[in-house]
Amino acid sequence: MRLRILVAVMSALLGMGSPAGADYRVREVGSFHIGGRDVVLSGLPIQELSFTAGMAPIKVDPNGEFIAGQMYVQYVRLAEPRRLPILFWHGGGLSGVTWETKPDGKPGWQQFFLAAGYDTYVSDAVERGRASWARYPEIYPSAPFFRPKKEAWELFRIGPTYEVGGRREAFSDTQFPIEAFDQFARQQVPRWASNDAATQAAYDALIQKVCPCIVIVHSQGGNFGFRAALNAPDKVRALVAIEPSGAPDPATVDLARIRGVPHLVVFGDHLEDSPPWQTFVRAPRRYATALAAAGGAATWLDLPAEGIRGNSHMVMMDRNSDAIAQRVQDWLIRTVPDLR
Repeated sequence: MRLRILVAVMSALLGMGSPAGADYRVREVGSFHIGGRDVVLSGLPIQELSFTAGMAPIKVDPNGEFIAGQMYVQYVRLAEPRRLPILFWHGGGLSGVTWETKPDGKPGWQQFFLAAGYDTYVSDAVERGRASWARYPEIYPSAPFFRPKKEAWELFRIGPTYEVGGRREAFSDTQFPIEAFDQFARQQVPRWASNDAATQAAYDALIQKVCPCIVIVHSQGGNFGFRAALNAPDKVRALVAIEPSGAPDPATVDLARIRGVPHLVVFGDHLEDSPPWQTFVRAPRRYATALAAAGGAATWLDLPAEGIRGNSHMVMMDRNSDAIAQRVQDWLIRTVPDLR
């Protein structure tokens, strides 16, 4: 049965606010896992553990059959979608929360694009969030690593200086809501450096299950998105890369395969103030330039060059994020025939 759900009610259910004037009906909110492989472990020692206070210890046998390398996907399907679904892929050390409610409590891009008529699919990639971990070194060949708050502040170009336990200096024009930075830091999750192949396989399986679709990626997710389009150009109608931190070497891929897949690459401000980002931006720039030279549609949106200053690496969380989302939406409508 289809229930009419106003955005105010939807916000209460999903913990989101709502764009002014938005009103739509939701048919289904659900989730699934996709990808992964069977793994059998043997020879590991049996332990005795107590799971909660006052509980007698029981034997725990870590040997047996497991599934590892799966991905979690949450979807919201509209009663009357007007456009293709959008798949949202997050960056490194993050999860699908990136696209949901912003750290300052305001609605994120998932809500924006639902209001614009798209079904949304928000992923927690392999090893992140509700996708779950696997044992290491028995399954994952390396240990996890974690992002400290200082790295997030400086690498994500919120400001030039972060002193542990002391002063935090933000860029004077930053669009990131610095009062919500600690809330953002609560979103950080462990990550591994050895699971790209499993992650790509899971994303590719998601494309086959859900698409044709639009894919919007962020940061580390950029490389997975570029390769997903190369792997399934008949399924990906457009790719939007928000501050991708990498891209395939154009000399190693067949760009002719994706001449019909328009790409939009978006970058924020203060790249010149971040030596790492001066390096990171080169691969996406080279890729977009090569795609255009091969006859593809590659649009580079430099926000400061457009007069939009102060955006951090977390564009979708910045105070002006709705304005940037609207720029993305306008580009999609202009570029993708299925959306007109």
